[in-house]
Parts: sequence; structure tokens; C-alpha cells
Amino acid sequence: MQKKVMLLGSGELGKEVVIALQRLGQHVIAVDSYEGAPAMQVAHQFEVINMLDGDALDKIVAKHKPDLIVPEIEAIRTERFYDYEKQGITVVPSAKAANFTMNRKAIRDLASKELGLRTANYLYATTLEDFTKAVRTIGIPCVVKPLMSSSGKGQSVVKSESDIENSWNYAMEGSRGDYKEVIIEEFIKFNSEITLLTVTQHSGNTLFCPPIGHRQERGDYQESWQPCAISDVDLKDAQDMAAKVTKALTGAGIWGVEFFLTDKGVYFSELSPRPHDTGMVTLAGTQNWSEFELHARAILGLPIAEIILERNGASAVILAHEDNKVPVYSGIEEVLKNKNTDIRIFGKPFTRKYRRMGVILTYGNTNADVQAVKEKAISLASLVKVN
Repeated sequence: MQKKVMLLGSGELGKEVVIALQRLGQHVIAVDSYEGAPAMQVAHQFEVINMLDGDALDKIVAKHKPDLIVPEIEAIRTERFYDYEKQGITVVPSAKAANFTMNRKAIRDLASKELGLRTANYLYATTLEDFTKAVRTIGIPCVVKPLMSSSGKGQSVVKSESDIENSWNYAMEGSRGDYKEVIIEEFIKFNSEITLLTVTQHSGNTLFCPPIGHRQERGDYQESWQPCAISDVDLKDAQDMAAKVTKALTGAGIWGVEFFLTDKGVYFSELSPRPHDTGMVTLAGTQNWSEFELHARAILGLPIAEIILERNGASAVILAHEDNKVPVYSGIEEVLKNKNTDIRIFGKPFTRKYRRMGVILTYGNTNADVQAVKEKAISLASLVKVN
């Protein structure tokens, strides 16, 4: 059962997906906007294109005739996916899911207005004037995000009237694609954030991974841990909401569904129809299958009987601090002197400030103190320097 799989976006998450697919005997073409992207280094073939160029996308799809198209990022001309589905190509998880989740407006309206999930109050704006009015209507503080962006780019918190114009400009700079619109969200006083990795199957039940806690800076995750503390009531609510939204979007695969945990219950935040960056903690062997192995099995239609927590674990990112350098790493030997520890260097060919270049993984048995495991990961990540 060999399938030809085209991966659109070839970062560190895609790299792990390629490895998982190859272990199941599949043929993978990795696509990104630059040569030498992490997933290209392990794929059978690669293509370098601007994925926001619909004609260029059409050409490589016609050239390779993939059985499956697997988006790894949002910045793709996703409206083309509907045509590919008509051609008999499986889009993962579906053309609908890729189009809705690429744009925060579509997914937020689906969750809040159509499915009735509990979300923060929100408004949209396309001009500075409308943005200013929306901020004052929602109230300060509030959270601002471009409708289309990645890795937290363009996201900020308006804390005072003096922040309004700067937040607008920052959101415009961080926008990707053709969408120059922002969402202004009520600031939710949450106790913690979680990612609920949710697996939908072509034939089989929807499954949930043990919840993952995480912390963000600049809109991007810094460390994650599994399992995280959550009440049975809140976990059931989160699972119910995740099941509803993934069913509405259709298709098989793994989804990263994010929630805020508050004194008033669980709030739906965002959703990615693909492996989630916070789910890199599963590379520490926390589950019987990593999120990447689960994704590979689900999209190929292979059965997944159950997901079991096997270890407590944590991940902490290794960041670059300068732009446009060929990375050289130090400190790896010191990290690996520690027990129950691993490291992944992603193989990105150049740096950007705050770019994620690798990750530290730490773990213990299911009785281990998760806080201690997390603090260990953070401490070890600080030993690795990207020079």
C-alpha cells in the first residue's frame, strides 16, 4: 500500500511526518519556499515554490500526481484544494478544513456562531479606524491577531490606548497572504492553556491524546508538558468541543485544538488541522505513538486502536537570537550527560531572531513530577547555544 504523498510546508513538524510516513512505506515529496528545508532533507523528492502562487501549485500537483496532499502550514493557496479533491486527490484532512483553519475568521465563526462553542468575544477590522473602534468595543486589554499568520507573527496585546496604532501596524506586518484583516479578541483571564491533540479516523472512533500544557511568548510556544493538570469536567467539555469542530470540518488526521482553562470553564481558542508544535513533547515517548505517527496512520486509513500515556514528559525550544546566520550549535554534549533526556536539532539552514532551531525533550515515568520534568527541560535548553 504505497501512496505518493505531497507535503506542503517542510518545517520541523513536516520532517517528523515524513519519517513516520516512510516507516510505513510511503513515497513523499516535500515542498517549501526555500531549498534545504528540514523535511526536504529526509523526503524522496522536493520542490521549491511559492505556495501562495496558485499556478505554481497546480504545476507541481500535475507533475507528481500525488495520492494525498498534506498541508503543514497555513500560507498556501488553499482554495485550489477543492479542485484537487475533484481530481480524486485526498487533501488532509480535507479541503474544507484547510480553507477554514487557514483563516481565523472562518474557524472562529464556525466555532462560535455555527457550533455554539464557548469562545472569547471578538470583532474584525480591515482599517485602523475600524480597528480602533473594535478595540474600544471589546475593551482594553484585548488580544490582536492577523487573520492569517504563523508562529505567532503579528500577535500582540493592547494594554492601553497608546498601544492601538502599534498593534495595528504589527498585525499588518505579520499578516501572510492576501488577508489584511485582524481579529480583536476579549482578553480571557485564563489559568492555563492546553492543546488537546484529537485524532479523527476514516473508519473508527475519534480519539484524544492526554492533554498538553504549554506556555507562549510572542505568540509562539516555548515549552510544553504532558499530561497537564485539568479537571475531569473541563477535560470532558474540551473533548466534546474538539469532537464537534473536527466533525464539522471533516476528514482524517491529527488536529491540535487549543483551549483556555478558566475559573468559568473551558474556552475554545484555536485549531490546526495537522500536528501541533506543542505536541513535540510526544517525541519524548509520552504516548504509545507520537503525534506524527498518529497523523501518518490516520491519513493512510490505518487503524488506531487506542492512545495510552506511557511517560510524563516535557519539551523546551532552542531559539536563535540573530538573523541570517548558518547555525553552529554548542552545549549538546552537556545536555546529553543527563538521564531521561533527548534533543532534536531541526536542520534549518539559516537563523532568524527567535526562530525555533531545536527542542529539548525530558521525561520520567507516569509518577514523575511533571513540574520538575518541565523545569529540567527549560534548564537544559538554556545550555544549547546557536552561534
